[in-house]
Amino acid sequence: MTALKAAPNLQNRPKGVAAVEQQIRKQVLRKLTYGLYVVTAMNESQAAGGTINWLSQASFQPPLIMLAVKKGSNLHKLLEQGAPLAVNILGADQKEVAEAFFRPSQREGNTINGYPFRVGVTGAPILDAVPAAFEALIVGSLPGGDHTIFVAEVVEAHLHRDAPPLEMWDTGWFYGG
Repeated sequence: MTALKAAPNLQNRPKGVAAVEQQIRKQVLRKLTYGLYVVTAMNESQAAGGTINWLSQASFQPPLIMLAVKKGSNLHKLLEQGAPLAVNILGADQKEVAEAFFRPSQREGNTINGYPFRVGVTGAPILDAVPAAFEALIVGSLPGGDHTIFVAEVVEAHLHRDAPPLEMWDTGWFYGG
């Protein structure tokens, strides 16, 4: 895994930059649109999953995504070790699945947090209940603040059914700002 480097201007901010009024910043950043995804990863001894919304496609060739994962989580630990991951794309009617992965992961047999999974070609767990998923391998990371940005190459895709995705705005939840 390649460690990406922060731009020098992020490390040496002008004094006035940090003075943005917190409430306005929060309101403005919450206007960014996000889907909700359950990202899962697994190695020989453990599995983890977490609901994330900071995810985007970053390149066509090769097909890259970038995702931000909270430091200190079990999912973060596995990704930091280079475990393969699956991005499980939730359907618009799967808010309860997103809620189940807000808490720490519990694996029992072939379930994580009570949701059955199958092992994908990379070894990443793919939730049975989701309309679509893709598997990816970590190619780089950029630590910063309370999250790490991971860059991963998409190596496999699964379409189980056509369904509109779950979007953050539709849940009434906010994670940003």
